[in-house]
Amino acid sequence: MRLSKRLALIAGMVQSGSKVCDVGTDHGYLPVFLYKSGKCASVCATDIREKPYENARKNIEVAGISEIKLFLCDGLESITRDMADTIIIAGMGGEVISGIIERAQFLRDDTVTLIIQPTTSADKLREYLSEIGFVVVTERAVEDNGKIYSVMKCHFAGIPYPIDLTRKAVGLITPDYDEGRAYIEKQYNIALKRAEELENTDKNTFAYFESMRLSTELKKLLDRRK
Repeated sequence: MRLSKRLALIAGMVQSGSKVCDVGTDHGYLPVFLYKSGKCASVCATDIREKPYENARKNIEVAGISEIKLFLCDGLESITRDMADTIIIAGMGGEVISGIIERAQFLRDDTVTLIIQPTTSADKLREYLSEIGFVVVTERAVEDNGKIYSVMKCHFAGIPYPIDLTRKAVGLITPDYDEGRAYIEKQYNIALKRAEELENTDKNTFAYFESMRLSTELKKLLDRRK
């Protein structure tokens, strides 16, 4: 099975021998790939919606795999710590991912690996992770179907830590590779556009100065790698 670039990057962050749960599996391609590759000791998956659940069930059946356990549930509500040591939550908004993490207390364990890929609100997700003590150890940008995403690999440390504007906006992504540079450029353009809009209305606001400061810092980051 050939994965998309996004799913391939996620699969590449999974450590060999892991017990994996794919949350919001949709079509089930990632669990099938991980199991058939022999990379994982066990694989399970969940989805909250009946149609994607059925699609995943059929694809797993067609692949001839009876060992993948599939659950129709909200996030991780049917999953326990002994079932997985690596949790993948991908293809949904950052605030939805935060909610799933918040409700699953067994994730607050330094032996659990969390691999997440938000489609929106990545900045809010990074801030949430820092507030509850999840440390992002690896982060890469990936382009897929004309869109640019961030994939983060995290572990629970249990100690909240502050992050600055730049870290909120782009995390650990660097401009050293094409997709990383494209991700930073996107965030730079968003910050610059917001600053310009605020300048035309009321530039004497905290939001204006914050947007200007962020755009300046991101421009410095980009310029260092030209």
